[in-house]
Amino acid sequence: MMDDRSSKLILVPILAVLFVMIGYQYICPAGSKSCHFKAGDTLKGVSLLSSPYQDSDDFYRDQDLEDDSPQKVPSKFNFTERDLDRHVEFNMKGDDVIVFLHIQKTGGTTFGRHLVRNIRLEQPCDCKPGQKKCTCHRPGKEESWLFSRFSTGWSCGLHADWTELTNCVPVIMDKKEAQRNKRNFYYITMLRDPVSRYLSEWKHVQRGATWKTALHMCDGRSPTQDELPTCYNGDDWSGVTLTEFMNCPSNLANNRQVRMLADLSLVGCYNLSSMNESQRNHILLSSAMSNLKNMAFYGLTEFQRKTQYLFERTFSLRFISAFTQINSTRAANVDLSELVRRRIEELNFLDVQLYEYAKDLFLQRFQFTRQREHQEVRLKRREERRWLREQKEQARPWPAKHRGGGNRGGRRGAGGEKGTEGDFPATTEDYTSQVARW
Repeated sequence: MMDDRSSKLILVPILAVLFVMIGYQYICPAGSKSCHFKAGDTLKGVSLLSSPYQDSDDFYRDQDLEDDSPQKVPSKFNFTERDLDRHVEFNMKGDDVIVFLHIQKTGGTTFGRHLVRNIRLEQPCDCKPGQKKCTCHRPGKEESWLFSRFSTGWSCGLHADWTELTNCVPVIMDKKEAQRNKRNFYYITMLRDPVSRYLSEWKHVQRGATWKTALHMCDGRSPTQDELPTCYNGDDWSGVTLTEFMNCPSNLANNRQVRMLADLSLVGCYNLSSMNESQRNHILLSSAMSNLKNMAFYGLTEFQRKTQYLFERTFSLRFISAFTQINSTRAANVDLSELVRRRIEELNFLDVQLYEYAKDLFLQRFQFTRQREHQEVRLKRREERRWLREQKEQARPWPAKHRGGGNRGGRRGAGGEKGTEGDFPATTEDYTSQVARW
């Protein structure tokens, strides 16, 4: 018979294993890249790693993520797994930079504030009251990891587009910082339903906004007055009616999202006489789709929770608080006739096609990421149960049938009973709510 002291010595490591594994469930849940477990890996131990990507306070719930779209969305486009898997190895301590392309009236101001104020970082951005810009430096370095309105300001011009940013950002970063190592630039953006975005821009211009200081640089120069005539006389277009707004052929609100995401040098920039309109439109749309697909990340204004979810999984960064879906906007409160809505869609027919493509790809990426995450959860739990069984077997000094008997030699018999899940207390975390419901 074992004395009480021996029993306690045997029980301690078993309880310790249980405690560690239960804690592990909380710190390294579904999809966590910080725990370094991959399919096929064998758990040889448990490491409670500190990382900005932890789900111990995860505010996601299946219903929160699934309630704003169909559970299974059929795709109209032939996306490959490479198109859907957008995880990047973002190294904030190295030479990586996130570049935010801010398209007007897509919720970019809110998202931009999330980037500088709401990400859990080892060295948070320094945002001083009364200042428009925050200092977002790498840990221990005087180098910026974020290029955006609220970090570096409008360094490449007001609401710089893809054409401007891709030519300007590397030059600006080299001027601001002494670093000469090759940087990795990860472009991100936000898109919005074209009709809602268009109405929002109209209301904004109606209140006096102009963005007339935007440079619109392309092939080394800004457009001439003939290439880009203004829609109004005077300082601004305050009080403009929706009809007047729609009737200006040079209004940059028309198809703004396609234009700002396309490589304008492919169509002669703002020189409309360089090719026919049909060819120009085809090139612009194809370029915008390609650039959007190849960006590290983009979000949709209409899907705030999914936007947050995909950003976090793409960059292995965590936001401090959850994004909020606000559907009561100025655009939503505009009473439109069906005729006017169709007119807006015609004026933005390229944006309508781009958004259809973007929404499809966005939801496919979300479904792909969620499904993979759920598979990782199942694999991890299976590996944890196997590891626990192995630890339990190693901790047993005698076969179960000899307990309470007199074999004090402690040698394990050949008929040792193999541990099962029923022999051992189960982990307490309930993952039922995280199981995919396709």
